[in-house]
Amino acid sequence: MKKLIEIIRIGWQTLTKPSVHYSLGFLVIGGFLAGIIFWGGFNTALELTNTEEFCISCHEMEDNVYQEIQSTIHFTNRSGVRATCPDCHVPHNWTDKIARKMQASKEVWGKIFGTISTREKFLAKRRELAEHEWARLSANDSLECRNCHDFEYMDFTEQSPRAAAMHSTNLASGEKTCIDCHKGIAHQLPDMEGVEGWD
Repeated sequence: MKKLIEIIRIGWQTLTKPSVHYSLGFLVIGGFLAGIIFWGGFNTALELTNTEEFCISCHEMEDNVYQEIQSTIHFTNRSGVRATCPDCHVPHNWTDKIARKMQASKEVWGKIFGTISTREKFLAKRRELAEHEWARLSANDSLECRNCHDFEYMDFTEQSPRAAAMHSTNLASGEKTCIDCHKGIAHQLPDMEGVEGWD
């Protein structure tokens, strides 16, 4: 115990002792520049991992969910505007994006250990994966959907009577959020047995 206390004391003295070789100004400016370089590198890595090319660089994504989205309106539509993986699966706000990236670290773990390395494994986990995304979108009030589909600008007169009725009541009141009714809008649904409203 005495040895540990002595090590801590020596370490503290070293940290608090003025530098012999470098001025305080040099250390402050050097620390500032190192911080800029670190932040630039961190932000660059964050943006590189926030692209569709990165998302589908794993065959698990390219061979499964990316194939599915290609036949949906989110991939090809009359407006020519296309949603990419990060548009729907990564929040736009910085703090929410960091939280999502930390959650996604489990996906890297799954890649390393081959959790969904084959189509069969993917199909076996599909319901679980979908439920995680549905829960995330329900918890954040379908934030990623609303980045493109802003409720305040919806023209109910251009919608079908059923859609207009649902949007003007359940969505407007906050009783439901986008994902409650639009599961499977971009990917095939898993077996929905036992899911409320899908029986």
